[in-house]
Amino acid sequence: MESLDITVLGNSLTAWASAVAAALLSYGIMVLIRDKVMERFSKLAARTSTRWDESLVAALRQTKSLLLVIVSLYLGSRFLELPAGFARFAALTVTIALFIQVGLWGSGILTEGLQRYREQLRSENPAAVTSMGAVSFVAKLVLWSVILLLLLDNLGVDITALVAGLGVGGIAVALAVQNILSDLFAALTIVLDKPFAVGDFIIVGDLIGSVESVGIKTTRVRSLSGEQLVFSNSDLLSSRLRNYGRMAERRVAFKIGVTYDTPRDKLKAIPGILKEAVEAQEDLRFDRAHFQAYGDFSLDFETVYYVHTPDYNRYMDVQQEINLAIHERFEELDIQFAFPTQTLHLVR
Repeated sequence: MESLDITVLGNSLTAWASAVAAALLSYGIMVLIRDKVMERFSKLAARTSTRWDESLVAALRQTKSLLLVIVSLYLGSRFLELPAGFARFAALTVTIALFIQVGLWGSGILTEGLQRYREQLRSENPAAVTSMGAVSFVAKLVLWSVILLLLLDNLGVDITALVAGLGVGGIAVALAVQNILSDLFAALTIVLDKPFAVGDFIIVGDLIGSVESVGIKTTRVRSLSGEQLVFSNSDLLSSRLRNYGRMAERRVAFKIGVTYDTPRDKLKAIPGILKEAVEAQEDLRFDRAHFQAYGDFSLDFETVYYVHTPDYNRYMDVQQEINLAIHERFEELDIQFAFPTQTLHLVR
């Protein structure tokens, strides 16, 4: 029993034994809880279609054994009488470890969520996957910045001046790289809001083409004539953009004109001829055909129909067949197409 009264660094062997036992027991309990909770939620994630359980599993995987060891040693040290300086050092160490662990959990949740979103984009908009790297970097930078500020505040550091300095520095950096930041946030807007995707046919001003890729600073479009058009993301979002890739169907309105000497009975028959020519085609819906107006040199008829696909080639195939059918019927009925003419009257 006398051996148990021996003191080491101001603590008896009994106190040291209690501290070691408490540290080992607390470490074993924390590891057991981590593994059991991870196993349970992994099974739950495999059975359900919800995403929150997968994010929780991803966060638990970021629980580091070294940090558990630090917490366990701190709990064990509570059974010992330690110098004030060492006790304060132990408290600071475990505080830093806890904040780092919280940051790792948050980073795991962010990584899982962004990875899931990246896989979704890979099938919908492959080129936007590159921009997701910037989103991930910015999100993690914000997370760890908040963790660092909270840690410094808990360690007794006055962060007011630091936050003010970061604010001034941030304003200076923002002014220096405002164009780059503008394009970066525009890229994030394109990725998240999806005004267009890779493969969409768009018109920006008088420039037209198919979207090839969406980068961090620029969007690249392949024009109909073959050259590549490079747009700044911020300029692209500030422009009025027409996206033909999002059309559910294409509305087509076309006009034809016949000569003024066409008999009235044939004029009455023309809307029916136009309707028959349109309805004879597949994958479209006839809307209307009317004698619209008296033109300068023709009697004008307007026809409107809808093609059940945004495909431009399909639209042109349909319109060609309609034009040929109209020409054939007009030829049978001896109806003359009008063309620009002028009549000159000479008066003596």
